[in-house]
Amino acid sequence: MQFRNPVLAAAQLAAAVLLSAATAADAAGPAPARNDFRVETLDGQTLRVREIVTAKKEERSGAQPLVLIHGARVPGIASFDLDVPHGSLAADLASALGTAVYVMDARGYGGSGRPAAMERPPGESRPQSRVNEVVRDIDAVVREVSRRHANAQVNLLGWATGGMWAAYYASLWPERVGRLVTLNALYGGASTHPTLGPGSPNADPAHPERLRPAMGGYARYDAASLLPSWDRSIPSDDKAAWRAPEIARAYADAALRSDPQSGRHTPPAFRAPLGAIEDSFYQAGGRRLFDASFITAPVLVVRSERDFWSRPEDAEAFARDAVRAASVRIVTIPGATHYVHLDRPERGRERLTGELAGFLRGTGATASSGS
Repeated sequence: MQFRNPVLAAAQLAAAVLLSAATAADAAGPAPARNDFRVETLDGQTLRVREIVTAKKEERSGAQPLVLIHGARVPGIASFDLDVPHGSLAADLASALGTAVYVMDARGYGGSGRPAAMERPPGESRPQSRVNEVVRDIDAVVREVSRRHANAQVNLLGWATGGMWAAYYASLWPERVGRLVTLNALYGGASTHPTLGPGSPNADPAHPERLRPAMGGYARYDAASLLPSWDRSIPSDDKAAWRAPEIARAYADAALRSDPQSGRHTPPAFRAPLGAIEDSFYQAGGRRLFDASFITAPVLVVRSERDFWSRPEDAEAFARDAVRAASVRIVTIPGATHYVHLDRPERGRERLTGELAGFLRGTGATASSGS
């Protein structure tokens, strides 16, 4: 499914120039301003949200606010707002778009409240923070962000499982979503997966189509566990040529700091709910947890060529199903990894941020399917 739009190359170039100009202009100016606040969901969960705005700019006319949604393991700040060069996708987009960008933590993650089951041993509960719960979190954040911006529609960008959560939300409340971006997200486009789903270590040996019963409610991850999948994706023995060492350190450090209990373990380890793994198990096995035909916003589906999580079939199936979306465009970033927004600019990050800036400002190509 590779249809070419005649304005695609020009739009991509314009988006890249726009982002480069904004980044260069901001380099000499004040750092983005950050403000953390809390919202409460309808079922009583308290969530941490970070607002990032470019201090020297006023919001551009008509610009819609953007909410970034993390994936299965690492919460929002570690994923999108590291305090090192090229470590904050949130700050880069706030600068390029001229509007506020918000980074949320779903329930059970980072600075948000944790379900009571996560204060007990992990084997005593089912996987926590399933998609039917996380969409309540997204709804609470979207409503508050919209209120802060004169009841505007809100743009959503979700990475990996966050992309599935964001798209699920957009199918339930399409009128609240201005534009939707999924980055390396599953969609149930195929029944086989190299590492997830039936046949994987997460499957029940007696019933391979089901999740392993002893999975538990959450898992603990130390710093060393965060890098192997990233390292395997980098086609070079010299990982520093692809990923700045300070990015890797900041990513792991921020993940550990996100959990006040991480220091109780040796080595330090943070908790992450396993509901996202159960959701992903089903999606990897071909089950679609939501109906994309309810989505009406323009959609950008971004995949990294070297992604280990999503498959080309997921992007193609989503594009086929999203029949009511204003537009759907698939972009594959050549040679990029699952962690493209944290890799070096020349390894796909610059292309990614250019694509995002153009799409979220409404100046990018709107082909039915893309590059």
